[in-house]
Amino acid sequence: MANLNFQKLGGLIPAIIQDAQTKNVLMLGFMNQEAYDKTVADGKVTFFSRTKNRLWTKGEESGNFLNVVSIEEDCDNDTLLIKVRPVGPVCHNGTDTCFGTENKRGIEFLSYLQDFIIKRHEEMPEDSYTTLLFKKGLNRMAQKVGEEAVETVIEATNGSDTRLIYEASDLIYHLIVLLTAKGHRIEELSAELARRHKV
Repeated sequence: MANLNFQKLGGLIPAIIQDAQTKNVLMLGFMNQEAYDKTVADGKVTFFSRTKNRLWTKGEESGNFLNVVSIEEDCDNDTLLIKVRPVGPVCHNGTDTCFGTENKRGIEFLSYLQDFIIKRHEEMPEDSYTTLLFKKGLNRMAQKVGEEAVETVIEATNGSDTRLIYEASDLIYHLIVLLTAKGHRIEELSAELARRHKV
């Protein structure tokens, strides 16, 4: 990582905290060099508290730690973007974020799911259904996508909304497995749809 510029704000730099999975911004805090070094060493976000005038590890009292996934600096090396896996609510008021918003999983979860499926493909644990699909090969994966598509259609025309969502979720999961086997990502589908969508 490049040399961070702590001098611009009198020894502090802002740190934007983002949920690595949902991509939602959770809070903003400040770090001095010592807080940054402790964050890197411990893997839990530590700030410099301007009101307490000391280092403060988020969650040190509540247990709601911010576990670090990655740290990126901006183009001027004076602001950090820290992606985390939060443990519990982030705000001291008990809300998911310090902006009063819910930290809901959105469509970005599909990217996270594919990352998980790729890891399964690399590690191939014996007790995993995903492993079984990869072992059975491309033809079986494609067949499962077809089966799940038919089941989705059946639920849409003759079933319940609950079952429709269930079967459509199976369809998306098996499609992501198939894409992974072919070396593609779900984001490529999003890019293709965006290309077709001309406002």
